[in-house]
Amino acid sequence: MHWQKIGTTTLKGLALLQIMTGVSPVQGLANGIARLPGELQRCCCDIDEDLILTTAKLMKSLGLQDAGYTYVNLDDCWAEKNRTSADRVRFKSGMKNLTTQIRRLGFDSGWFTCAGYPGSFEHEQQDAQTFFVDWGFDYLKFDNCAKYQRMADAINAVSQQSHVQIVYSLCEWGWVCDIMWGASMAHSWRTTGDIGPNWASLTNIINFNSFITQATGFYGRNDLDMVSSSCNGGLTYDEAKSHFTAWALMKSPLLIGTNLSAITDDILGILKNREILAINQDPVKGSSISPFRWGINPDWTSNSTYPAQYWSGPSQNGTVFMLARRI
Repeated sequence: MHWQKIGTTTLKGLALLQIMTGVSPVQGLANGIARLPGELQRCCCDIDEDLILTTAKLMKSLGLQDAGYTYVNLDDCWAEKNRTSADRVRFKSGMKNLTTQIRRLGFDSGWFTCAGYPGSFEHEQQDAQTFFVDWGFDYLKFDNCAKYQRMADAINAVSQQSHVQIVYSLCEWGWVCDIMWGASMAHSWRTTGDIGPNWASLTNIINFNSFITQATGFYGRNDLDMVSSSCNGGLTYDEAKSHFTAWALMKSPLLIGTNLSAITDDILGILKNREILAINQDPVKGSSISPFRWGINPDWTSNSTYPAQYWSGPSQNGTVFMLARRI
């Protein structure tokens, strides 16, 4: 038997996805910043400005923008190996030109500081000015060995001086209990290591997060990592549905990590499911669903192969129920 399907139901009908336009500085989500789904193109290090702009255009033409996906984010390999300068070959027109073109398409833009490239330690104020004011990015995924408050302070200073609003996402893997303090400085925080496009990785992440759902709310969210529904063909269609449903109902930020030029209609339909997106973006209830019965295991059992099966949580339209069952 293979544990793979998740179904959902609500006691009442669901409204369509609410597009929140209010924003705030780095602390707090009360006015809507960071609540919308985003899109993050995962192409390893094979990226350049043409690919990023092509991805943004595909998001628009495929209807993902209309569904509420409003960020186009760069991940690894955008920088040179010296201080945080953009790669002059891959991004020959410059980062300001890139973010301007992305904004003309109706999207915000994000970037990531990554291992193996220059970090921001002791350059936080300088980098915040460069990335958010000079270059025009709106979102930061910050991978920085626990020096998160320093960058939060720099972002707040830049926000107050320049009136820019920035989404601040911590890439910390949960090693230093960021569920206890993440909401004091950021909008989301990773809870585990990197996701893999396989079922074992998904059940491991679901299992770990089943014990910390109370950390998610309007003022910050557990980040279960990207939605890799069609990445490398590692998931079946049913597994991809389960993946997206669980991430959305646990109120994780929804960042698509896949090659949109090769996406299938089936996977696109999963990512644009407005009922599921409406639960993730609920403007009234910000909490995650939580397990109320483990099912195959005694309650409160940690099992990375067979996580909790029976989940529920509040929504503005009634109670959301999720069943993860073995078949």
